Amino acid sequence: MASPILVGERLCKSYVRGGRKIQVLDEVSLTVDKGEFLVIAGSSGSGKTTLLSILSGLDLPSSGRVILAGRDITGLSEDQLAPLRNRQTGFVFQAFHLIPSLNALENVMFPAELGKDPEARAKALALLQRVGLTARAGNFPEQLSGGEQQRVAICRAVINRPALLFADEPTGNLDSRNSEGIVELLLDLHRNQGTTLVMATHSPALAARADRLIRLHDGAVVPSADRTL
Repeated sequence: MASPILVGERLCKSYVRGGRKIQVLDEVSLTVDKGEFLVIAGSSGSGKTTLLSILSGLDLPSSGRVILAGRDITGLSEDQLAPLRNRQTGFVFQAFHLIPSLNALENVMFPAELGKDPEARAKALALLQRVGLTARAGNFPEQLSGGEQQRVAICRAVINRPALLFADEPTGNLDSRNSEGIVELLLDLHRNQGTTLVMATHSPALAARADRLIRLHDGAVVPSADRTL
């Protein structure tokens, strides 16, 4: 039986706006096994992005806790979280979030350079070759198509070979042709490198290929045995 790599316990997130409390997550609990591909589904505003941000350590819950690889990361400072995220997790955003002043190669190298990896350049070049972007290594984000930018973003997210990869609507801004390529790239990482994938998506193709799917509605997990979106 696979061991859990990630546990979320009774996660809540709320804000106060205009004197009114807004509950974004309400007592969400989940366990992700090592090597699993988990899809988090739900309509816009259901809390998917907030949940991913908390599980990955990019945001803090109002209450509850997150346990990553056996370690409670909920109370860690940003100085403690940053190297942990850089070593153990990767995050692929819908909006790419590439650094505009860096070219494709430099964007991919960036996390490895933060970790002082002497092979950062060689690893980045190998990843770009793998996704067919060797000829675009010197191009800046504004010179790349949406599909090319997302491939660069995925290379950047996996250069440190994280055990756990989070992806927030990774095909949301792409056409069907580019979406298919991104799906295959992510599934290849899952199958051949054993990467654990936790993904929020509206893509029926991705949901159908997941090991497991959980649904959020108004910030809470709702039971469902149906994996179609």
